Amino acid sequence: MGGLPLVLDGGLATRLEAYGRDLGGGLWSARLLAEEPELIARVHRDYFEAGADVAIAAGYQAGVEAFTARGYSRSEALGLLARSVELALTERDAFGSGLVAAGVGPYGAALADGSEYTGAYDLDEEGLYSWHQERWRVLAGAGADLVACETLPSLAEARALARLLSRTPGARAWFSFSCADGTRISDGTPLREVAAELAPLYRRGLLVAVGVNCVPPRNVPSLLAEVAAAGLPSVAYPNSGEVWDARERRWTGSGDAEGFGEAAAGWCADGAVLVGGCCRTGPEHVRSVRARVDALPR
Repeated sequence: MGGLPLVLDGGLATRLEAYGRDLGGGLWSARLLAEEPELIARVHRDYFEAGADVAIAAGYQAGVEAFTARGYSRSEALGLLARSVELALTERDAFGSGLVAAGVGPYGAALADGSEYTGAYDLDEEGLYSWHQERWRVLAGAGADLVACETLPSLAEARALARLLSRTPGARAWFSFSCADGTRISDGTPLREVAAELAPLYRRGLLVAVGVNCVPPRNVPSLLAEVAAAGLPSVAYPNSGEVWDARERRWTGSGDAEGFGEAAAGWCADGAVLVGGCCRTGPEHVRSVRARVDALPR
């Protein structure tokens, strides 16, 4: 991906909550694909207007089983998956520029049990391949420019999705991981080893970047160094820097947008070709990242 790094959007759920929506329950923001699709479209527009080059569609928690367990038919569930991409495409086209990435979240996100941060799944690689297969077919076939495989906690899930990517003509994706620390993904596998295993997909033109999301910003530089050591470009869209205090049930620490943008410039210097924000980031963070990316030497 030549030229300046592309700017990703910020947190979808964060922005929906800013509009006053309660996203409690296992479907989280995916519930609004059925109930308020126009609000999801508005959030995509907010981020394009803030300077994002790429909108990540709202498929993260949208599992077929999660919808059918709540009374939707299987065909309705599949239609809602496709709608996630269609909403982003419509807003991109109305805005007049940008790219859309289909959002493929991990198995743990659909379980809504936090296992996307541990990789402690009840499925092995083959089971994960089967679980993702139908969902992947819909999301990867809905017309998006890219596929965002996000918050992956385990090598097994990365391998399952890599198989699906390699069997999907015309698809291009990035893989971003949740991480245990500054060098390892959540299941304990060194990120450098994961990136090296995925490198053949990059050489085939199927993979555009490997990196991290939903991690503390302080860990991003060392994690990107692990990806660079494997010879790959990276993607980085961490959380704002705030920390959830479970005892007090509130966010603590700083989520300063200007500091986030400054950090993003450093991630670009470290090899990131896609930079943005995840939880607790909003349009103000995207504007800051946009300004810093535009100031990079060409």
